[in-house]
Amino acid sequence: MESSIYNYSLCIALPLMLFFGFYFLFAKTPEKAIFENYLRSRRIMGGGILLLAANYSVHLLFGIRFVNVNAAILMNLSTYFLCYWLFSSALTTLLDRFYITRKRLRTHLSMWLLFSIISGVILFLLPDGTIQKIGLIVMAAWLVGYGLFLVRRLLKAYYKAVRIFNDTHSDDIGSYIKWMSVFTWWAVIFGISCGLLTFLPGEWVFIWILSSVPFYIYLFCCYQNYLLFYEQVESVMEGEIASEEEILTDRHPAYHIEIAGKIKEWTDKDGYVRPGLTIKELSDILHTNRTYLSEYIKTTYNMSFRDWITGLRIEYAKHLLVQYQVLTVADISERSGFQSPSHFIRLFKENTGCTPVKWRKNGIEMPRCLPKDK
Repeated sequence: MESSIYNYSLCIALPLMLFFGFYFLFAKTPEKAIFENYLRSRRIMGGGILLLAANYSVHLLFGIRFVNVNAAILMNLSTYFLCYWLFSSALTTLLDRFYITRKRLRTHLSMWLLFSIISGVILFLLPDGTIQKIGLIVMAAWLVGYGLFLVRRLLKAYYKAVRIFNDTHSDDIGSYIKWMSVFTWWAVIFGISCGLLTFLPGEWVFIWILSSVPFYIYLFCCYQNYLLFYEQVESVMEGEIASEEEILTDRHPAYHIEIAGKIKEWTDKDGYVRPGLTIKELSDILHTNRTYLSEYIKTTYNMSFRDWITGLRIEYAKHLLVQYQVLTVADISERSGFQSPSHFIRLFKENTGCTPVKWRKNGIEMPRCLPKDK
């Protein structure tokens, strides 16, 4: 590979990474205490991006890959290992503000130092040949395994957050953090390619460098967009209804009979069409404990609070579609309590297998009057 192609690719990626890194570190957020965790996460991510930018700078300014291949491999392995930790910590912190502790920080820094030392021994003290290649394969496997371990921990926090949202809110709050799942899987593919391309011939490296451009642009856009929804998501996280260790002690059948009667009375009045309904609000309406209410919904209906409310709203919308054809889909979406017409159409299709318009075409003749606004 001509070094010019390699250098050109670095010249494209490096300015973007420097901009994103410094922006994440120093850009302001709304002056509210609730944004402190978002700012912490963004600064950690900015540090990881600048660390990779420093790696790129060494390659660009000193051409280390063409001067000393082993030194380049060591620098790349050490950088990627530390960046795996920084990137995963930044995202996990968004979902768990208590994730980064002094003990965890010491543990991962010690692992990074050990990994770097062993990699250096293999590259500079072992003779070239089979033994060194085996050692490098082991280190590459260690790097990939470490990355997958961090991914598993991040996804566990992600799915826990989604479960909390679904158990407490009728709206799809989980859609606000879906980008983390998408980015995580993209990072897995990109991260593994980092490790593999460290050992591949130089003529292919510029492809990986250029592929990092859309990767970081997507990350930057996601962080910027998430700022719009962060306060709402964090408020839900702060109001988590119960810890994982909480034990429900009152499951007497008489209680279930009582709450079943209250729920039936509430559903008969179409209370579920209220936009933005939460389980806390419903528990206040029914004069019951929200933890018991959540447990009752899960055991009785075998679904989350959000899925249960969505099902009730879909049934209500079916009635409106068939009986009141003068109403538009947007009208029905609003009257049924959905966030938006597009959200309503997507959920309706998921639940019924067809669109609201098609459902209406298969319905019966409408009456002349309209339902009262809820």
